Amino acid sequence: MSEKNVSGRLPVPFDQSKIGLLIGKDGTNKARLEEAFNVKIEVKPEEGIVYVEPREGATLYNVYVAEKALKALSIGFSIDDVLLLKDDVYDLEIIDLGEVTKNREDLMRIKARVIGTGGRFKKALEDMTGAKIAVGEKQIGIIGDFEQNKLIKDALTRLIAGQSHQAVMKFLERYSFELKRRRMELWERIQGM
Repeated sequence: MSEKNVSGRLPVPFDQSKIGLLIGKDGTNKARLEEAFNVKIEVKPEEGIVYVEPREGATLYNVYVAEKALKALSIGFSIDDVLLLKDDVYDLEIIDLGEVTKNREDLMRIKARVIGTGGRFKKALEDMTGAKIAVGEKQIGIIGDFEQNKLIKDALTRLIAGQSHQAVMKFLERYSFELKRRRMELWERIQGM
């Protein structure tokens, strides 16, 4: 099948409590998503499903990225954060807390540790790496470039495994400094070309 003739509908499970965010005031958020990813979105709130289908000229990649955007929105990202995914540099990484928790209390404890008092730990992670983080019901979403996502996933894995906030922050400081240094060197090489 050629890329020009992509068709079909892809069902994407969607958190019913976030349907309002998906649609937005007068359908503006839905329209922004459809425009950004060149897809048509059909919302079925009673089923907890959102269908994505390609518009004229769309590719399978458009549908794939739109699916990621919907997953990110369902986790709890803002519409502006989700729209970052239209740039190939950004990707969505998901940590499934259901795989690392034993019960509801364990889940709540881990989510509280990730967020931190007054949201300070989550904000510190975002500030140090430049990535965006959303803590959903049973998932943590990360939107950033490859290196940012890897760094935050490593940090969160350490935190979930029981390391202290202080130890995780030291890890982040060391590696975020290294990340910034490498990016600066790359920028200097590009400028020197």
